Amino acid sequence: MDKITSFTINHLELLPGIYVSRKDLAGDAVITTFDLRMTRPNFEPVINTGELHTMEHLGATFLRNHKTFGSKILYFGPMGCRTGFYLLLSGDYSSRDIISLVSELYEFIRDFEGEVPGAAARDCGNYLDMNLPMAKYMAGKFLDEVLYGIDDKHLIYPEN
Repeated sequence: MDKITSFTINHLELLPGIYVSRKDLAGDAVITTFDLRMTRPNFEPVINTGELHTMEHLGATFLRNHKTFGSKILYFGPMGCRTGFYLLLSGDYSSRDIISLVSELYEFIRDFEGEVPGAAARDCGNYLDMNLPMAKYMAGKFLDEVLYGIDDKHLIYPEN
């Protein structure tokens, strides 16, 4: 059985950033899958489930309500390895095309105050596993260390 593409990326060289993971055709439409890598795999601690879950709720809410990209959002959710998120957009995009969107997303999370959308037993299957203060911290860290001033080594996958 062939390895899937994401398992062929050298995770020992992968830095936090925004990467095009793959592009697929669905009929005539291009679907672009982005790897929003928040922590360096195998070098930094992974993101705990409480903050990851909180960022998922806030991120999905923000993205699906975004004025420009809302209708193009197909999916936003955490990676199983807990080092970041996948974002699927309808359309043919590069990593540079969404720097502003991703920065807005993490600014929204960093600055969020109030009740996390969907953080109630009626709305979520694990509503108690939330950590807003740490989600805000992780979003701010990603903004400061990666997104503000992002360069090609954080936008293009490393050579294998």
